Amino acid sequence: MSILTAYHTDVGIKKKTNQDGLLLKTARTPKGQVGLFVVCDGMGGLSHGELASATVIRGMSDWFDSEMPRIAKSEHIEEDIQTELETCIKQLNEKILSYGESEKVTLGTTVTALLIVHHKYYIVHIGDSRVYQISSTLTQVTTDQTVVAREVARGNLTEEQAKSDPRRNVLLQCVGATKDIKIAFSTGDLKEKTVFMLCSDGFYHQISEEELVENFHPSKLTDEKQMKEKVIGLVELVKARKEVDNISVVVAEVV
Repeated sequence: MSILTAYHTDVGIKKKTNQDGLLLKTARTPKGQVGLFVVCDGMGGLSHGELASATVIRGMSDWFDSEMPRIAKSEHIEEDIQTELETCIKQLNEKILSYGESEKVTLGTTVTALLIVHHKYYIVHIGDSRVYQISSTLTQVTTDQTVVAREVARGNLTEEQAKSDPRRNVLLQCVGATKDIKIAFSTGDLKEKTVFMLCSDGFYHQISEEELVENFHPSKLTDEKQMKEKVIGLVELVKARKEVDNISVVVAEVV
């Protein structure tokens, strides 16, 4: 098993700074490639959102370098990965929260991370960045932790109403804003010819599921250069549709 990757991030058409953060790390093991892919969407005035997302990206990168060689050999790998990832994110939450309290500023970030190890995938998620899985069909693997998504789940809003609801960007939680966070964790079996796409909300509001399948279906992806071109093309399409937020996309294909 190997992993092809591509990514692109753009400040967008309105904002002066890009507060999104991305991480793509892969390593070879005797059992095949392992990979960690992360999208963070920072929030906070001035450069504070950028600081929050960068703190998580740096912390998770360090975690992958220092802990994955040991975890990859564990006989209880699934339990270890969940425990270790949740511990890592909680420590980063405390670090950002402590900084905000000391500087008297409010800042935070979403974090959506995909870890691929030995024919399984693991996802940790806080906020409203997303992971999609594309094989024969497209599936949104993560659930948005927003007021609007909660109201849709409760039957108080339809999906169509949610798209234009003024609260659609109001998060129920993020990393760095409160002491207690509830991390969503999921796992599943990997299959060859599967594509995972991670993105910030600046990307998915202005793109359809049909367009995602048309561009990122495994049969449409041939190599990393072509994958990169498709990612950039869709980001430019989103900008042309007047999306005002930062826009970030990470694509990982298991082959």
